[in-house]
This record gives sequence, C-alpha cells and structure tokens, in this order.
Amino acid sequence: MRDNPDATMGQNRKSSPKNGVVTLKAVAQHVGLTPGTVSAVLNDAPSARSIPQDTKNRIHAAAKELNYRPNFFARTLRNKRTYTIGVIAEEIGDSYGSAIISGIEQHLRKHGYFFLTVAHRHDPELLSQYSHMLSERGVEGIITVDTTVHETPSLPTVAVAGHKKVKGVTNVILDHHSAAVLALTYLKELSHERIAFMKGNPVSSDSKDRWDAICEVATQIGMKIDYELVVQIESEEATPILGYPVAKQLLARGKPFTALFAYNDISAIGAIRALQEQGLRVPQDVSVMGFDDIPGAAFYTPSLTTVRQPLNRMGEVAAQSLLERIEGKKEYPSEIAIEPELVVRESTTKAPGTS
Repeated sequence: MRDNPDATMGQNRKSSPKNGVVTLKAVAQHVGLTPGTVSAVLNDAPSARSIPQDTKNRIHAAAKELNYRPNFFARTLRNKRTYTIGVIAEEIGDSYGSAIISGIEQHLRKHGYFFLTVAHRHDPELLSQYSHMLSERGVEGIITVDTTVHETPSLPTVAVAGHKKVKGVTNVILDHHSAAVLALTYLKELSHERIAFMKGNPVSSDSKDRWDAICEVATQIGMKIDYELVVQIESEEATPILGYPVAKQLLARGKPFTALFAYNDISAIGAIRALQEQGLRVPQDVSVMGFDDIPGAAFYTPSLTTVRQPLNRMGEVAAQSLLERIEGKKEYPSEIAIEPELVVRESTTKAPGTS
C-alpha cells in the first residue's frame, strides 16, 4: 500500500532510542509516516516536492523536537559519496581569499556539503601535494582560488580567477576589459593625463589579464601609458606594505603624476601612506584608485575609490557551478565572467589645475 504523507496515525507515538541516538525510523514512527517519506523531506529530495507543506513542517518539527541528527557516514556509504569538496587557495587570511571562501561556504552549507581548505602560497610542490591529498580524502570536486590550473584535473574543477583554458575546468573570472573601461574612462573624465600604474605580482593569476586589459583600453580611448610611471609589485604580502615600497620607488623617479591606479585595494592603501609621507595630499595632489573593494576600503581615510569585483558572489557562483557538475550536469561552461562595478569615494578628484 502506498504511503499517505498526510497520515496522522501514530503522530504522538514516541520511541525510546537506544544509546540516546535518534534514528530516522524513530522520527518516522513519531509522525506516523514511512522512513522513506521522512528521509525525502529531511534530505530535500526531488520526490519531496509532491509532499504537502503541512506534512513537511510536521516532519521538520518532529526532527527538531527529537534532536534528530542525520548519520553522515551511513549516508556516505549508502550513496557512495562524501559530499565534500576541496578548496585550494593561495592565501586564506587575506581580504581577497577570505571573501571568496565565505561565498563558497555559504552556498555549500545550504546544500549539505563540507569543504576542506588548503593554502599553497604559490609553492608548486605544495600545490601538487595538496591536490593529491584532497583527492585521497575523497573530495568530489575542487575549487581553486587565485591559482593557475595547468593540467586537466581528474575531478570536476572550478577556478576562481582562473585564466588558463584547461579541459575539465570552469574559470570564474572578472571581466577585466570592462573593469579597465570603467577605471580609465573615469580617470580621463577627471582630466588625468599623467597616470601611474602598479602592476600585480606575476604569481597572481589576475595580474597579466588585468594589465593586458588596461593597455588595450588605454589605446582604445587614446590614453598614453608612460612606462616610467609603471611599477611592478614583487612582494606577496597580504597587507598594505604590498604597495608602500613600490610607491616609494615610483616617487624616487621624480616624475610627476596626478593619479595612481593600484593593482588592488591593499596596495592602494600602502601607496597612500607613501604619498602622504612625501607631503602629497590625496586626492588634492594625487588621486588614488584601488581594485577589489575589500571591506576596509570604505572606512580608510580617505575612503577608497575602487573597481569592485563581487568576491563573495564569485565564491557562490564557483560553488554552484561545481555542485551542478557533481550532481550530474554533463555540459559545463569553460568560463563564467562576472561584471565589475566602479565605486567612487573620497580618494579621487579632478586633476590639479583643471576645472
């Protein structure tokens, strides 16, 4: 006989679980339904769609009342799955990586997945070791953050800030061309002609694409890049000291500039410190623009004009794309481009001597 989800018999019947562990069967007996119906509701299975909402509410209330906890290991053995993914990041504690990982966590938590996180700090040997370790621990897929994937992976893989086209990998990237258009057009509208640039450390996966986009857009809008006003970040610091020494290097060249477009917000904040130590006012003497829109950008003095890339959202998109592949979606996009946004704050203004 087919189970009737609305059946109420035995609704108030309570069981006495052995060893204090409440089983799925005990919850089913409590509400007078079959274990299959209760399992479908608690696991949000597709078959639960036909079950009345009142019944679903009653099952969830019973599970909460009885303090039912799903047996993860039983679920894993039954389905031959681990419901775990690996996250490989360059850095965990920095504003960039932590915002992306937060987005990943939010999406995975909603769908009942765990994740293991490792940080390789651009050490190729460590990166290779971690990839194998995560695979051995049964992860079903991998998300990389600011990490270049060179070879076709054995597991479904999504790369945040991945720019190398590799079979089996979905790259979640910011549209750097649009970002360059937003930033350079804005500076041009403020009448800045002598603009200094900070190029990102080559080990950063965004560095080359961001700089290539800047050069391309500058040519398109008739903006000349003076390479004597271009400095290269070599440090891998995740603090404002990233931009401080290269800004000092730029100032030591003695070539005046009215605006500085930094590689990211952290380097922009370090650069502002160097400019102020030189007696230059931001933005009255030099406008400064960052990139990323990290949480502290709005609260620095002056608050930072920046190109926002929605890092949390990028993490969510990466997790969603990976789970779709794990859950059986055969086709997957090789690239998902996220649109940037210009955020104007206090660190930029009209070029000196213009109105």
